[in-house]
Amino acid sequence: MNKYIKLNLLKPMLVFSILIAFSSCKQHEEKNTMTNILVEEWTGPYEGLPAFDKMNLNDIKSALEIGMQENLKDIDAITANSESPTFENTIVAMEKAGETLERVQNYYGIWSANVSSPEFREIQGEMAPIMSEFSSKISQNTALFNRIKTVYDNSLKTPLDDDQQRVVKLIYEGFAMNGAELDDEKKARYAAINMELSSLYTNFSNNILADEENYAVFLTEDQLGGLSESMTKSMAKIASEKGQEGKYAIPNTRSYMSPFLTYSSERELRKKVWENYYSRCDNADEFDNNENIAKILKLRKERVGLLGFDNFADWRLQNRMAKNSENVMNLLNQVWEASTARVIEEVADMQAVANADGANITIEPWDYSYYAEKVRKQKYDLDSDDVKQYLQLDKLTDALFFVAKEVFNYKFTPVPEGSVPVFHEDVKVWEVTNIDSGKHVGLWYLDPYARKGKRSGAWATTYRSYSSFDGEKNVLASNNSNFVKPAPGEPVLVSWDDATTFLHEFGHALHFFSSEVRYPTLNGGVRDYTEFQSQVLERWLSTDKVINQFLVHNKTGEPMPKELVEKIKKASTFNQGFSTTEYLASAIMDMKFHMTDPTNIDVDAFERETLTEMNMPKELVMRHRTPHFGHVFSGEGYATAYYGYMWADVLTADAAEAFRESPDGFYDKELSAKMVKTLFAPRNAMDPADAYKLFRGRDAKIDALMRDRGFPVTE
Repeated sequence: MNKYIKLNLLKPMLVFSILIAFSSCKQHEEKNTMTNILVEEWTGPYEGLPAFDKMNLNDIKSALEIGMQENLKDIDAITANSESPTFENTIVAMEKAGETLERVQNYYGIWSANVSSPEFREIQGEMAPIMSEFSSKISQNTALFNRIKTVYDNSLKTPLDDDQQRVVKLIYEGFAMNGAELDDEKKARYAAINMELSSLYTNFSNNILADEENYAVFLTEDQLGGLSESMTKSMAKIASEKGQEGKYAIPNTRSYMSPFLTYSSERELRKKVWENYYSRCDNADEFDNNENIAKILKLRKERVGLLGFDNFADWRLQNRMAKNSENVMNLLNQVWEASTARVIEEVADMQAVANADGANITIEPWDYSYYAEKVRKQKYDLDSDDVKQYLQLDKLTDALFFVAKEVFNYKFTPVPEGSVPVFHEDVKVWEVTNIDSGKHVGLWYLDPYARKGKRSGAWATTYRSYSSFDGEKNVLASNNSNFVKPAPGEPVLVSWDDATTFLHEFGHALHFFSSEVRYPTLNGGVRDYTEFQSQVLERWLSTDKVINQFLVHNKTGEPMPKELVEKIKKASTFNQGFSTTEYLASAIMDMKFHMTDPTNIDVDAFERETLTEMNMPKELVMRHRTPHFGHVFSGEGYATAYYGYMWADVLTADAAEAFRESPDGFYDKELSAKMVKTLFAPRNAMDPADAYKLFRGRDAKIDALMRDRGFPVTE
């Protein structure tokens, strides 16, 4: 999941999970908050809504300053309390604090991820160190930490309610892990490192966006071989917007790169598009990220060294399901051996097809998708473009709602256009209600299309999370994709992989909507567990009920033929060598970078040499090459945590087998209710390992994952 995570500065575990820690800000004169829409309380229906339609970039700096100022006042009120620290006067007070800044951060996140501009990026670069300085003022507040520690120590003697105990533990560990117990000299250095890192992260992510915007490949009409009509129409529109009327543009984003490599018959152009995409931020120019990465790695190691850890990985993994780097590497290496062996078989199949076609080539990375598609047709008589004709975005959206109804008991109803403020005309909104009770659960925002200023990939986020300790708050959740916007009147047709991703991100949204926690901190998550809820939802795409009702031909309206369905299911493990290996390469590199001594690191050389030692197949590359690995280097949410997708997929495959073993399959009402109650509703209110045992009656086993991918299971 590629997502931005809004920074709720008074919910420490959310802040510490991404570790763009903020610290003490400059004092500013009091401002009239009524003149700045970004700091105002949300008004209107649905318990108040963000005023996305009134966002003004000129307001963001002052809004952040006002929010930080009020946040510090909230902290001062807690530490000035003369009463002995208790759960209510310390922990609950922290859960309530910082509401203004939290509102502002929602707008800030929208600008950053969905509608960025050069003007915003300038502000972002200016504010990053100021915000970092602010956050350390909270995370290193000795008086505040002493109160937290007192509550924590007392809870060990006289336990609180289970969820209260969990909140105290998470907050205490979050502060301790981030230097609250350091001496003054080390605290100062810790804060300085965080400030420098915040600027590096901002620069890293902005460089990626710049390279995506600055590079494009322009084609003429005679170079469109193999491409679909809908894609070429979209390419023509983009070329026209770039001043190249009569040509066709391939923007430097995955949403265009991937289908072009799959279908284009122009090999040299495939190579050019491939090189543009995978060399992002690795071109020895002003947007090159290698120096940023080297600095980030050194600063991360120095920072955890202040806490007594040898490397960043050891520090990061202590409160994850994996616990340590040895457990992570054991899992990744076990699957790596099987996936790379499968790549050898896949390449041999592709080379045979190329030879039979008289191509006189050796398979290269820019050939993999193109010839894999030919092999798919040959082995399974399955054409991906044929499948796409049945995968319409609007019908897939209906499929999401059907699964939400059948499994989660939710109803999605579109709100009247204009009744809910949105930040772009492409954004649509639905009301979510519980079918049995009729209770309003929240709103779901969908922002489906790629555009300039929007970061690539797909992600989910919340504008407001559920909690009940201070009155129930309904959920405002968003899914964001980068589908190619079609010409007017044309359907949006997507690949099977993109359809799967669409369900994946919706799984995150359903996780948000299912929350039944009392305290905001419990809406956080354990990184190698939070992908489970999204990955498990992917499994409903291939169920008969979804296929038969929603996968209909875009022109005839006929349901997908049974023969095509059988071909899809038969080919479910096809190309698993490629998809698993490209992912694992990135996950392993993430771990290796954070387990090594980065003192004199040459980032490009380290990537190249490490992959060589791993026997990385030369016919493919990492899913995210290091210079544009935003998961890991534009923040810390996925640093030494990208492995979490695989860790969570072990749980996913195991849970899916529970549904397959049921007489009613994936529509077993009792099993669905159990899954929602034990694995969705608690969020982070209990240890994930304990939650999974409640659902399955045992720990998850890797066997199901290996079977899913068509790999041999080791006895």
